[in-house]
Amino acid sequence: MEPIQPVVGSVSPRSGPGAPGGWRALAMRLDASGYVGIAILAVLIVVVFPLVLDTFRLNLMGKYLTYAFVAMGLVIAWGYGGVLSLGQGVFFGLGGYAMAMFLKLEASDPAATHTQTTPGIPDFMDWNQLTALPTWWRPFHSLPFSILAVLVVPTALAFVVGYAMFKRRVGGVYFAIITQAVALILSVLIIGQQGYTGGVNGITDLRTLLAWDIRTDHAKLVLYFVNAVLLIGALLACRWVQRSKLGTLLLAMRDKEDRVRFSGYDVAMFKVFAFCLAALLAAVGGAMFTLQVGFMSPSFVGIVPSIEMVIYAAVGGRMSLVGAVYGAILVNLGKSWFSESLPNLWLYLMAAMFIGVVMAFPNGLAGLYEEHARPRIRRWLGAANKEA
Repeated sequence: MEPIQPVVGSVSPRSGPGAPGGWRALAMRLDASGYVGIAILAVLIVVVFPLVLDTFRLNLMGKYLTYAFVAMGLVIAWGYGGVLSLGQGVFFGLGGYAMAMFLKLEASDPAATHTQTTPGIPDFMDWNQLTALPTWWRPFHSLPFSILAVLVVPTALAFVVGYAMFKRRVGGVYFAIITQAVALILSVLIIGQQGYTGGVNGITDLRTLLAWDIRTDHAKLVLYFVNAVLLIGALLACRWVQRSKLGTLLLAMRDKEDRVRFSGYDVAMFKVFAFCLAALLAAVGGAMFTLQVGFMSPSFVGIVPSIEMVIYAAVGGRMSLVGAVYGAILVNLGKSWFSESLPNLWLYLMAAMFIGVVMAFPNGLAGLYEEHARPRIRRWLGAANKEA
């Protein structure tokens, strides 16, 4: 009698996640995919923070998470695409102003502004002696239009700037300087056009979203969770980009741009895509910042805030999406703690922290995990699999 031959592709009784050591093999695969880090972060911001932080601190954390959108975009553009933008505050501000315009118009109905010289227009327009709402403000009476503007206007600006620069093979430090110039121009424009933008004070006194009071503790809690869900969704989308062929091409383009170009790919358009994606993420963060904090001003548009946003990605690790989120949180936590505890020295301490982290950990916080924690975890999982 012939022996029974095993069926090719059959499942061994000892294979699968339920087999001895199988869960460890699954854990290794998930860790390699990067989704474990996203899951841990999701639990932290959706479960842990709301349980342990009071309303004030949770609202602060929500503000920090809006900066994480910008840091994630920089990971795609700078870490993967090699496109360093020092003007991400432009897109953060444009998204924030688009949302603030809708909220300000809702707060400026004729009944609420009956004491003004011209009822029905924002207060800063009345102070600057405008007698009618500007034509380009009127579409922002609509929330769908405002959301569309949050997504389209910053992305369109990024496309125009990126296409004009990358098609002419302008990159590196020259592109970074140009984005700084764009940030400076926009901040000066906003401050100079006080009657239309609120000037240096920005757009303030935002109260309701479709008659829902966004200033209450309950509203801030709801907006925090909306912010957290959007952030996790953006993380998953960016992780998909990283693991796709597009992400591989971005890395290849960053390291060997000429070789990718000679292979027949349009390098300029890949750079434009990375820059536009970073702008889109920054704009979403800016819109959520306006809802979470209740105002938007040019102080978030200029060169200094744009450089701070690059620091978030550098501290977290410019190749790590999850690291960028942690970088945004930790840098802003340090900023808040130093300013509260040592108000006369906090700027110097922040500078020392930035320099120390970059010098000691050139690959950021994510580099610490990759170099020290991950090898130990993998050795432990591998040893456990052998024992099983």
